[in-house]
Amino acid sequence: MKDYFGYTNKVCVVTGASSGMGNSVTEMLVDLGAEVYALDLNPCKVKGIKKFIACNLAKKEEIDEAFKEIPKKIDSFFGVAGLSGSKTDYRTTFDCNYTANMYMTLYYLKDRMKKGSSIVYCTSTAGLEWKRFKKEQNKVVHATTWEEVQNATQKLALKAPATFAYMYSKRCLSQFACEQSVVFAKSGIRINNVLPGSTDTGMKQEFQDMVGSEEGLIAQAGLAGRLATPEEMAAPMVFLNSDMASFISGLDMVVDYTDTCLKELGLKKNLEAVSATNPIICAMAKKMLAKSVNKEEK
Repeated sequence: MKDYFGYTNKVCVVTGASSGMGNSVTEMLVDLGAEVYALDLNPCKVKGIKKFIACNLAKKEEIDEAFKEIPKKIDSFFGVAGLSGSKTDYRTTFDCNYTANMYMTLYYLKDRMKKGSSIVYCTSTAGLEWKRFKKEQNKVVHATTWEEVQNATQKLALKAPATFAYMYSKRCLSQFACEQSVVFAKSGIRINNVLPGSTDTGMKQEFQDMVGSEEGLIAQAGLAGRLATPEEMAAPMVFLNSDMASFISGLDMVVDYTDTCLKELGLKKNLEAVSATNPIICAMAKKMLAKSVNKEEK
């Protein structure tokens, strides 16, 4: 049988490999014969991986240490790790979701990848509005160092709720991927995004708390009538980084079972079409979050 996906003996790096979508991606890659380097805070229990590397992606120094244990030649990178912001502060959330991916791409992948290599980032449908809010994101996306990104988001980190860091980081990552896909294409390296809708992962409860109920979360999964499984989000990522997608680059692949289509057709209200940096909206969100927390405490 022909190896259509082309992962046999390929060096693949997966972040967030210990749970959810990242864990499913890791399992699929191992089954397809890849040499997987799994990065996460918690141990990855997938049998057959080449190496597990403990790493806090919100810390630049730990990323540097992790890449000392990764081969100088990388064939595919899967940036899957992410935080919702419901249990972490703004800075940690943003740096894990965006800054880490920017840093790894520009400072490691750019030098370790050759023609035919591929990158896929797991963003989110929360990042769909990146084109509308480019002016808000440009100063971050066009920053080229870890420190510059932190400086560009310093004021937001002080005044905005961490859950807004989730939305803003996903928008920034979507824009970053689009712009870098053009740059990396000149070297024959592909970059794509997968934008998942509501998925049943370890962060399900966190997102459920944000929208108020499981029904509210399911309502963001289009017409599926259920949450997606981690495998249903992992499969598109594995496909996009495979030989099967060799002419696909610069794509935002939305995986939400028509939810985006419903919004574009005017059949559903688009609640994500709001500013993630506007001080008034941030203040309102912070007040609503505080009220919600107070109710839970009572």
